[in-house]
Amino acid sequence: MSNKTRVLVTGMGVISPVGQTVDEMWSNIRNGVGGIGPITRFDSSRVDAKVAAEVKNFDITKYVDFKESKRMALFTQYAVAAAKQAWADAKLSEYSALNPERVAVVIGTGIGGKDVDDEAYKVLFERGPGRLSPMVIPKLIANEAAGNVSIVLNAKGAAHTMVTACASGTDAMGYALDMLRVGRADVVIVGGTEATISEYCVGGFCAMKALSTKRNDTPEKACRPFDADRDGFIMGEGSAVLVLETEAHAKARNAKVYVEFAGYGASSDAYHLTAPDPEASGASRAIRLALEDAGIKPEEVDYVNAHGTSTPLNDPMETKAVKTVFGAHAYKLKMSSTKSMTGHLLGAAGALESCICSLAIRDGFYPPTINYENPDPACDLDIIPNKGIAAPMRVAISTSLGFGGHNGVVVFKSL
Repeated sequence: MSNKTRVLVTGMGVISPVGQTVDEMWSNIRNGVGGIGPITRFDSSRVDAKVAAEVKNFDITKYVDFKESKRMALFTQYAVAAAKQAWADAKLSEYSALNPERVAVVIGTGIGGKDVDDEAYKVLFERGPGRLSPMVIPKLIANEAAGNVSIVLNAKGAAHTMVTACASGTDAMGYALDMLRVGRADVVIVGGTEATISEYCVGGFCAMKALSTKRNDTPEKACRPFDADRDGFIMGEGSAVLVLETEAHAKARNAKVYVEFAGYGASSDAYHLTAPDPEASGASRAIRLALEDAGIKPEEVDYVNAHGTSTPLNDPMETKAVKTVFGAHAYKLKMSSTKSMTGHLLGAAGALESCICSLAIRDGFYPPTINYENPDPACDLDIIPNKGIAAPMRVAISTSLGFGGHNGVVVFKSL
């Protein structure tokens, strides 16, 4: 590890169902306040799942002017807002020696501009292709979040997009880490974004039997990771963006630092398009690789922010992965799923959970898994049920396990 360039987290921004600033989000997470409620984004009468974790009362004009915002799909708007927050938090505009050509952007997304896609198909079928807007393609394609972030922040380094389903945000983090280590950038604006609460996407996930449908009348109780009565995940939306810098660059400008981003590991299950490998071989391998990359021993890990989707298949598999890697230490560390409050932000989940890990280390606080009522013998680790715990934390990891068998894990540690 000693020969690797150290990478630090120096800024964060969040647009989420539990808060549209970092401070608001973290306060709600600490207090076990969820953001899940009835779907209001569309008429849910034709779909089985009628609850979601929506971003309420979002106003993009706080970040860009109205005319500019009309050229962005919602997933891009979320990313731009979170990125501008992170940039301001890092105070990079105050650094006169900043070289824009050494500032890169990496944004993960699972699906991209689905809202634009939906509207364009309506126009296509009802009025014909000649009536399509010239902005349809520039708004809906997945790379437009990264492209717009680079424009609004004048970041002239590489601008890349990571698309690995629910692991997109985490894999973007890992890609950014590698860029900084090998010297391709001094600063990387990195994160994930998603805006897919539409009849098409909710209906599609319902067809797969992936979403919770048993608690439409009690949405605040619907997401219950590791609970025996879980029945599926809750669709979420939003964006989280972090500013990463090499240690040398951060020191040169006397930057505020949250934590060190110490390691990343990835693997593929090579098992099934949507189901995780029940033996957890891919997930456990990704965790091991991340710890090795960080130079961290398993027994040094204090906290695991689990993928924890609240699906019947994921949660026992992920429990098995943690037991496989950590052995007896699995029963000493603490693990929780903050998706119980935020819902599942798909391509943005790993980035939001990276922010949560960073804040958990900074403040010495272990966030809870809410809605835990009925123990599942297959999920028998300490998942911090219902109420968070204040205690020192030195090392935290976050796991993201996506459709297609994509597994990504990141490691953070205190300075």
